[in-house]
Amino acid sequence: MSDRLTYEELSVLMKNGAGLTVDPSQMESRPGSPFEEYGLDSLGLLGIVAALENRYGRPLPADADRCKTPGEFLDLVNNSLTGV
Repeated sequence: MSDRLTYEELSVLMKNGAGLTVDPSQMESRPGSPFEEYGLDSLGLLGIVAALENRYGRPLPADADRCKTPGEFLDLVNNSLTGV
């Protein structure tokens, strides 16, 4: 497990938490595409946030579950994890 969340890891979380199969390279090439295009709703994103909080042992920013795109989510999570 790295200190930064990757598109590959986000894809696995989407599969495990919401049952969605998403190609991480597609998300990476289109980071501004809305989560809805991948079939992820707000409840699914909330589950991913909870899984990450369990993994890292600390809360993510309160607005993490309101991110609209994979790029926005990864930026928020990674900035939180690195303390930027």
